[in-house]
Amino acid sequence: MKETGDGFVRADQIDLKSLDEQLERHLSRARTAEKKKEEARSGSRGREREDWEIEPSKLIIKGVIARGTFGTVHRGVYDGQDVAGGTGVVKLLEWGEEGNRREAEIDALRAAFSQEVAVWHKLDHPNVTKFIGATMGARDLNIQTENGYIGMPTNVCCVVVEYLPGGALKTFLIKNRRRKLAYKVVVQLALDLARGLNYLHSKKIVHRDVKTENMLLDKARTVKIADFGVARVEAQNPNDMTGETGTLGYMAPEVLNGNPYNRKCDVYSFGICLWEIYCCDMPYPDLSFSEVTSAVVRQNLRPDIPRCCPSSLANVMKRCWDANADRRPEMDEVVAMLEAIDTSKGGGMIPLDQPQGCLWCFGKRRGP
Repeated sequence: MKETGDGFVRADQIDLKSLDEQLERHLSRARTAEKKKEEARSGSRGREREDWEIEPSKLIIKGVIARGTFGTVHRGVYDGQDVAGGTGVVKLLEWGEEGNRREAEIDALRAAFSQEVAVWHKLDHPNVTKFIGATMGARDLNIQTENGYIGMPTNVCCVVVEYLPGGALKTFLIKNRRRKLAYKVVVQLALDLARGLNYLHSKKIVHRDVKTENMLLDKARTVKIADFGVARVEAQNPNDMTGETGTLGYMAPEVLNGNPYNRKCDVYSFGICLWEIYCCDMPYPDLSFSEVTSAVVRQNLRPDIPRCCPSSLANVMKRCWDANADRRPEMDEVVAMLEAIDTSKGGGMIPLDQPQGCLWCFGKRRGP
């Protein structure tokens, strides 16, 4: 290009092709630099990025939904894409102030976190909460919020899952405690949970903490299994799966007793959940941990089934919570039993052969 005497560039001498090539080289160098920067960020953790890991810079965290012992749950959007509606739930897990935990303890927590997401990200079923991604954080990573950016210290991990506006099944049941649910709704909720568990078991996954608090509802009131914090791949040798894992009231006798167990512990817990869905009540509300443990293991204690409960549903409960794990049905059989139930007759909780109802249900509806 040539300049005129007054310092202007002659338009007819501008080499547009050359300018385009220079611009392209500049953009290429910029992209390469950004890529290397990203690789450096990923490599700062001293390992390759897992296939379930997300890029925190693409995560927008919104308001807090809930707070728990180990962290907070937020609404959030990841990557602006239409993944689970583009909106999810961000669980920020806090493991205490940095420096206050021993390295071995942090490593154990990281391993547990990795176990949860490694199980979850491979699952795809309409009755299992959709996993979007997770990250274990690092000092040089930031998360975008509506008010700017916040750092992710090494003691914080996050997992992003789909947002389910219906909340926990437990909360839904509590809201319906006085009037209870229509029989058709009871069976549908139970079927959703049974199908989800059957899918997990088909993948050799034992949830180990099946309870209504860990089941979420979408806007169509479909039940989806969540919280895989203690889930694990089923061991070929039952002796490799021992220890008290789960929640009081839902734990199978063999788990409470510290004996070897398998996927049938989930079947037992499902039986308790089925009772809870039908009754809209909590099992053993007035007993302590030691009392429940002793009574369930030694006295075969189970929740009282109301007399008005249809025999077809009561039979599923009883078979699922059998003290002998070998006599409990597989979840595919439970699904078949529930699918065979006719909910068209009666239209509610009280079957046609008991038009007067029962005092148990009357008391629950009119409760204090």
